[in-house]
Amino acid sequence: MKVCIAEKPSVAKEIADIVGAKQRKDGYYEGNGYQVTWTFGHLCELKEPHEYDSAYREWNLNMLPILPQKFGIKLKNDKGIEKQFNTIATLFENAEEVINCGDAGQEGELIQRWVFAKANCKKPMKRLWISSLTEEAIRDGFKKLKEAKDYDRLYFAGYSRAAADWLLGMNATRLYTIKYGNGNRQVLSVGRVQTPTLAMIVNRQIEINNFKSAVFFELKTKYRDVIFNAQIDRFSGDEKTKAEDVLSSIKDEPFEITLVETKKGKESPPRLFDLTALQVECNKKFGFSADDTLKTIQNLYEKKLVTYPRVDTTYLPDDMYPKIPGIMQSMVNYQSLVQPLLAEPIRKSNKVFDDKKVTDHHAIIPTDVRAQGLIGAELNVYDIIAKRFLSVFYKDCEVSNTTVLGNVKTLEFKATGKQILDAGWRVVYEKEAVSEEDEKEETQILPEFIQGEKGAHEAFLKEGKTTAPKPYTEATLLRAMETTGKQVEDEELRDLMKDNGIGRPSTRAAIIETLFRRNYIKRERKNIVPTITGMELIMTINNDLLKSAEMTGNWEFKLRQIEKGDYQAEQFLQEMKQMVGDLVMQVKNESGKRIALETAETKEKKSANSVLECPKCKSGNMLKGKTAFGCSNFKNGCDFKVPFEIMGKKLTDAQIRLLLEKGKTAVIKGFDMGGVKKDGLLKLSSDLNIEFEEKQATAAKSKKEKVPALCPKCQTGSVIKGKTAYGCSNWKSGCDWRLAFTA
Repeated sequence: MKVCIAEKPSVAKEIADIVGAKQRKDGYYEGNGYQVTWTFGHLCELKEPHEYDSAYREWNLNMLPILPQKFGIKLKNDKGIEKQFNTIATLFENAEEVINCGDAGQEGELIQRWVFAKANCKKPMKRLWISSLTEEAIRDGFKKLKEAKDYDRLYFAGYSRAAADWLLGMNATRLYTIKYGNGNRQVLSVGRVQTPTLAMIVNRQIEINNFKSAVFFELKTKYRDVIFNAQIDRFSGDEKTKAEDVLSSIKDEPFEITLVETKKGKESPPRLFDLTALQVECNKKFGFSADDTLKTIQNLYEKKLVTYPRVDTTYLPDDMYPKIPGIMQSMVNYQSLVQPLLAEPIRKSNKVFDDKKVTDHHAIIPTDVRAQGLIGAELNVYDIIAKRFLSVFYKDCEVSNTTVLGNVKTLEFKATGKQILDAGWRVVYEKEAVSEEDEKEETQILPEFIQGEKGAHEAFLKEGKTTAPKPYTEATLLRAMETTGKQVEDEELRDLMKDNGIGRPSTRAAIIETLFRRNYIKRERKNIVPTITGMELIMTINNDLLKSAEMTGNWEFKLRQIEKGDYQAEQFLQEMKQMVGDLVMQVKNESGKRIALETAETKEKKSANSVLECPKCKSGNMLKGKTAFGCSNFKNGCDFKVPFEIMGKKLTDAQIRLLLEKGKTAVIKGFDMGGVKKDGLLKLSSDLNIEFEEKQATAAKSKKEKVPALCPKCQTGSVIKGKTAYGCSNWKSGCDWRLAFTA
């Protein structure tokens, strides 16, 4: 019997159908000379410290570092796993040959190899290596089974990664928990990849916290309804007088066009997707987390609709080129985009096809299986992949870029414009909303200018303010992990840096989710920010290597070199042990304070102490006074404030903060409406008046009653309800504002 072992029961079923193993048994399929069984992902894991020495059960600083001479593996503590493993081991005993049908990647190789080792399997072994789960791909894979030993280096890399994570995670977590944790209240988890990722988020937050905004002025002019920018440095806030002098010197002088230059250019289609690029796009477009996208694309892969997802290349091998028309023809929902492509030979670009840029797997593309009945996230993700796939076979987008230079006296101004001459690949996306990046482009439609023409213009100063760095979103964090924290927009340069990224495409989502789960980071809308615990952990770690994105990227590079056979696993692990030993010695001898645990109480305290921006002037902060919260810019004329008492109801600080942060409060009981107590909420209107909105008794009853809560005229009195109108409580002091019940 030949025993095939897949990574999941669903994949085993597909393989069993193809090889003819039609009889369902307990834990496997059998027939036609084959037995097809499966794992459930990781059945085995590395042993824990106390399984090497019982003394390690106690978390003791003096017992560190823990450096096993040889790592051992064990079955996970689960009865279902134990039962399936025993089935696998029995099948191995009677097998004439074992075929490893695990996922074709580093993690898939590690999962299966540990099972073989635990079962002490010595039988001849082959490897099924495929990039999709279509019937054609599986049949073709069985015709071209590889020797298992061809993937030894892949296993060595996976094993080295797991052992390195164990060495650093087990030692550093115990080290920092014992030294800086709050007794038994909190384990401080530290890891080879998660800690530098957290450090990037914390460092960004520190930059934001320390940022001080500064006013600046830019000199511009308007000529023939086109805005030209002065080609000089902008003026600082302290240089306003100087800026006004320059403005004054050119206001009445004529504007002359000195150069009109138009260049035709081409814009190539975006690259095919690797996993990280797909996760970035889905986060930007749909707000999906990296983990959501990975789970969705995995489902599509198991439904045979897309190729293997855990990839880090954006290229296809040359032998895929003949299959492209067949894939396109199967995309029944995209035929309006497909037919123009099939009307002539398919374009073959070296930006799409390059054998040198493809190793084990190629970019993520649709398969030739028709996608039908997809809904929700699966439909969205498939649609993104399908359109990207089609777009790369359209011709480049042809554009005309125009640059116009003009002078006022000796001062040069510049304006640019772009016109699309031939949409090319952009037709694939013409019905979609404009992306954030496109919205940021201040592209003007330029009239026809003639060099030497002169005329009147309107020069002006535009006031601006420097802005703080933006917090990471999941999309920008994934890109930062891919490029070890460097801002890299160019696709080709990103490709060159992938070997040195933090983590691998298949692990980055799990790293981010781990940081959420351990309460080191949290989401604020789309942004990812550190918690108190996350901030303090990174600020407590003095070892730069432990939180260095570049060092972690260097480790990732060495792991890839192990996979290629250019570096030895033994040397890599020896380096890790040396680093762990040095870390333990360093932390044992340093002093520092305990790290705070962010509880519900500390979160509330932090929220209560956080700075609130004035919603009116946007530059001042809201300060608590004797009778109201008011803007710190009151000396500069900002009169916005929120009294502590409105309509006879004393508001708590939390209620006022909610009004300022969210634009409305929760329902508050007991507002005085002319002697009648009513429940409702307070809202900030679009013109920043505070309005009262009465709570509806039932969905069928009265309409919401919207009236100002503060008098719009004197801004100090409450609005009270009279017999025929609402009026100001300051009427005795002369305020005559009123709002009649009927027009």
